[in-house]
Amino acid sequence: MNHKRTILIALATVAFLLTIGGTRTAQTAQTSQTSTGVTRHYFIQAEDVTWNYAPSGQDLVHGGPIPEPFETVWRKTRYIEYTDGTFRFRKPQPQWLGVLGPVIRAEVGDTVLVHFRNRSTVGSFGMHPHGFRYDKDNEGAHYMPAGAGAEIPPGGSFTYTWIADDDSGPSPEDPSSICWWYHSHVNEPLETNLGLLGPIIITRRGSARSDGSPMDVNREFVTAFFIFNEADGEERGLMHSINGYIFGNLRGLTMRSGEKVRWYLMGMGNELDLHTPHFHGKTVLYKKHRTDVIELLPASMATVDMNADNPGTWMYHCHVADHLDAGMVTTYTIQR
Repeated sequence: MNHKRTILIALATVAFLLTIGGTRTAQTAQTSQTSTGVTRHYFIQAEDVTWNYAPSGQDLVHGGPIPEPFETVWRKTRYIEYTDGTFRFRKPQPQWLGVLGPVIRAEVGDTVLVHFRNRSTVGSFGMHPHGFRYDKDNEGAHYMPAGAGAEIPPGGSFTYTWIADDDSGPSPEDPSSICWWYHSHVNEPLETNLGLLGPIIITRRGSARSDGSPMDVNREFVTAFFIFNEADGEERGLMHSINGYIFGNLRGLTMRSGEKVRWYLMGMGNELDLHTPHFHGKTVLYKKHRTDVIELLPASMATVDMNADNPGTWMYHCHVADHLDAGMVTTYTIQR
């Protein structure tokens, strides 16, 4: 009798251990599947375009024509997104994105494949990301020793592989998503001035919608403060722009009252590009502090949150006096 009981106890123990082991195996597989993330594809082409920094021809903040001596139409090269690998149909972009390339999104754990084609006639270009993890071939920057994706000639193409690892995403002290730059990096000062630059947004693991955007905000905007130098330093060609627009011609910064709005503020340029974006009408939360002015240096990035609860149309501008006077200003609107 005792012998039979011993056998039964042993069998029960084995069954229990197998059950526990099976549960752990299933949990491990599920965690592994979640931790690997998804692969996101972007189809982006460098193209030569004609760009108008003030398509209305007017100062839309204070009224009247664009002041002299500014000339607003110039040749540029931009990153244009397409729907798929045929590069036949452009993917629609938000009005407020302006001259910037498309937003490249990822959740921590994701892999991003950027299928890049250079159809510019101006020169060899590439795509270099800030924030992502990459190997040498996928760095997209030209210097010795150069990787395979450093310099893509006119007519050429390359697929970049970028990884959103834990070090790419928000820290525990950050909001649920943060922004980074991408830009061409063969002759970086020349190429960012041409217009070859755009934003990356990476969301914390487990905090993203299916498209990679953060679940805890209602709306997002990216605004880049950059003085484009179109005429070798002559005043007529110094475009003190927000997303490639001057004197209020940046449109589309519209939200609804009660929304939580995340703003990604970015700077680029040289020693003249010391910017202090200022929000009228609302304060924002930045690094757990309240403010309405953010300090930006060239290639810097800041993520701030706004509680859009004060309906109206409000000024949004660089507070550097010369920059404001030269047109680095627009408005945003909180609708009731």
